[in-house]
Amino acid sequence: MKEILLFLLFFHVVSPVKHSLKFLVTSSSGVKNIPDYVGVLLVDEVLIGYCDSTGEKTEVTHDWMKKLMKDDPQHLEWYTQRCLLNQYIYKAHIDILKKQLNQTGDVHILQRMYGCEWDDETGEVNGFVQLGYNGEDFLAFDLKTLTWIAPKPEAVITKHSWDRDRPGNERWKYLLTQHHPELVKIYLDYGKSSLMRTDLPSMYLLQKTPSSPVRCFATGFYPDRVMMFWRKDGEELHENVEVGEILPNHDGSFQMSVDLNLSSVTPEDWRRYECVFHLSGVKDDIITKLDKAVIRTNCVPPSEFPAGPVIGGVVGLLLLAVCITGVFIWRRRNNGFKPANSSDSSSTDTSCVKDAALN
Repeated sequence: MKEILLFLLFFHVVSPVKHSLKFLVTSSSGVKNIPDYVGVLLVDEVLIGYCDSTGEKTEVTHDWMKKLMKDDPQHLEWYTQRCLLNQYIYKAHIDILKKQLNQTGDVHILQRMYGCEWDDETGEVNGFVQLGYNGEDFLAFDLKTLTWIAPKPEAVITKHSWDRDRPGNERWKYLLTQHHPELVKIYLDYGKSSLMRTDLPSMYLLQKTPSSPVRCFATGFYPDRVMMFWRKDGEELHENVEVGEILPNHDGSFQMSVDLNLSSVTPEDWRRYECVFHLSGVKDDIITKLDKAVIRTNCVPPSEFPAGPVIGGVVGLLLLAVCITGVFIWRRRNNGFKPANSSDSSSTDTSCVKDAALN
């Protein structure tokens, strides 16, 4: 099985007005110790609901979502019924694929990711449906032609079958371009206090040893649509720079770091370097000058290190991590489909803090 690559590639053009709705569904056979069916719902990459074949009901993860379900009981009922029905639909799909591909026994996993991106300034909607089977890209939906794209020959039979289902494809068009954008608006309205909040980070310069790269570390920011980079004399640097992933904190905020290798930089040139943090939707960047006097090393009193925002169990995202990291295994190649020819718990001793931020 191939492990998943988790999205998002960050460029230095980040839209502050795009919102997303994603359904991530996994159905499996022959896999021990996990539910046969798992579905999660994300708004702006935040987990707001899930269901699985063990509980057979939809659970929500935020108070505002609970209020929505109370105000509109049919909303919750719709999700619950979809959860129950999809278990059988996806199992049937796996059985069909096994027959088509002449497969028997062993482990088989079918995954689907679908939803939309909605720009609340222009009204532009981008809908998507992508399927993976046994760790490989399998099908993607083309909204312009209402047909399916097969990235490999094994998927062509299914493509032709689904292309002939014109009513079903018209329904996908309705869901992706009308129903899902309306859901996004509803969720943003109910959850605006958390989904649309803006939290600036705490910034730190960290260094393991005097010869190690200097890490510019930001923690406690929200949302996760950010840019972070080093620059010299006002020009962005690409060489000798390593950009880290955006990671969740236990409180729902995020952390990120970017390292700068200073092995070839003379001490007198340090003043020419600075770390830049840009949070989508915030006008002013946070600039941190490279200054040896403010750099924290591995050996600092534990009381001075911002351990609270950095470490934790990430409890709210545990199910999402299991579903995506452990189950959503197919690798996103080149950001899309190509058609076929047809934290560590920062162990702290009495003298030094060994934190994930420095590892």
